[in-house]
Amino acid sequence: MAKQPNFILFMTDQQRWDHLGCNGNEILKTPNIDAIAARGVGFDRFNVASAVCMPNRSTLVTGRMPSLHGVRYNGVPLRRDAVTFVDLLRAGGYSTGLVGKSHLQNFTNMPAAVSAVSGDGDAPPADLSEARRGTISGSEYEDEKMPADGRRGYLDLATPFYGFDHVELCTLHGDRVRGHYDLWLKERHSDADGLRGPDNAIPEPDYSAPQSWHTAIPEEHYTSSYVADRSEAFLEAQDPHKPFFLQCSFPDPHHPYNPPGKYFRMYDPDAMELPASYHNSSPQPTTAYIQARTAAGDVDRNTIQPFAASERETKEIIALTYGMIAMIDDCVGRVMAKLEALGLEQDTVILFTSDHGDFMGDHGIMLKGPLHYQGLVKVPFIWSDPGDGLNGVRQDGLAGTIDIARTVLARAGLAPFNGMQGHDLGPLMRGEVDGLRDGMMVEQDAQRPNFHFDGPIKARTYLTQRWRLSRYMGSEFGELYDLQNDPNEMQNLWDEPGHAEIKGKLLGDMVLAMIENQESSPHPTDFA
Repeated sequence: MAKQPNFILFMTDQQRWDHLGCNGNEILKTPNIDAIAARGVGFDRFNVASAVCMPNRSTLVTGRMPSLHGVRYNGVPLRRDAVTFVDLLRAGGYSTGLVGKSHLQNFTNMPAAVSAVSGDGDAPPADLSEARRGTISGSEYEDEKMPADGRRGYLDLATPFYGFDHVELCTLHGDRVRGHYDLWLKERHSDADGLRGPDNAIPEPDYSAPQSWHTAIPEEHYTSSYVADRSEAFLEAQDPHKPFFLQCSFPDPHHPYNPPGKYFRMYDPDAMELPASYHNSSPQPTTAYIQARTAAGDVDRNTIQPFAASERETKEIIALTYGMIAMIDDCVGRVMAKLEALGLEQDTVILFTSDHGDFMGDHGIMLKGPLHYQGLVKVPFIWSDPGDGLNGVRQDGLAGTIDIARTVLARAGLAPFNGMQGHDLGPLMRGEVDGLRDGMMVEQDAQRPNFHFDGPIKARTYLTQRWRLSRYMGSEFGELYDLQNDPNEMQNLWDEPGHAEIKGKLLGDMVLAMIENQESSPHPTDFA
């Protein structure tokens, strides 16, 4: 592979690190993804920069922390003037394609929970109401929205879209996905909306978990099949003399839990195992709050907010999630088979990752939120490069989403832009260094109040090989876990006198990491 390699980035939504066979799951079967890991490097300590969709997806494409790229939480689109590593690939001669979920822009019409800052005196003009001139609204920030009320949305999506020349979008989740997929589905089913949602679902009286139903959309027309189908078409259309980068991005296994066809009952809920922390006898006030509110009926379990689930419900959700991942694995196999049929497998680097994990029953709760348990912040990452001779290697060095941009660019022989953070993982994978960092940050802000906190959370976590330390703005509550001796994070050592010294050291290290993550762009244009 002397020439510039091709790249395929397989990406899923809300998939935990331990939801792959190659990462030790003995129940879930993922032979196609496992085969990629067998021909490459699988990471055991790969962490997100933020444990929610839009911020971490923006970190992936920019190689910058949320506090720098500005997508602090869902609801803030990535600015169109942001430079991405895909821009650099495109400028370097690559054909660039995105099929599936992007979520670099808003795709719902739900009103923001954060209002404009109020103050005394007359309000500033609209174009001076934020710290930077210009807005993050208007048609160029509606490319992922449904056409409505004169808005064209994805029908008028202009390219390059954050560096992607070819874009076929999936927006939203489950069998309610829209975007270009919606047009594709309606070509195959004139009454596509009559197949969507729980009211049109195939009856499954044995299942009662929230947000769970057997979609009436057939397997061959479900979103995962669409992503595979259109990815195959992208590969077939490529100029053999020009390298390509394809992001093949599945909206699953994000809730709702509605796998189609045979995948719905592929895994038996009775055979599922509850997480070790499900029956934690000493829950933290954060998770205890969710459990108490759910028990009191104060939580709507059909929204995006975390909720508590019974043992049976948790097992059902795990089984259905496994079904969605099994379908993704089959679709990955399809794309890999097409790559081989086109004779491109020896010229193509394969990556696999997810944007964040899911509590999935950890500490008795489901979904996600600004609590940085391992099930949420640790995600799969596989790098398979036919040119490096690394097969079946496991890597336990600290790495994360923020490293993907630099690693791809380095492999393509392209330099990063000024301000790109993260590391090239190549030296770590090749064993040239023992590690690239002593610790790393996870940043997460929330629009809405969560858990037992009085207001919207700003959470910061510092992760090392052994420790996880988390702080929450406006609260005395903190978390300190010894991941070596307490991998399920069941004993919070924050207030333990015997751990005061290590807590103090980690707080100091967190400050240094935050300093290191400060802005370095632009370069000065003169001495002074």
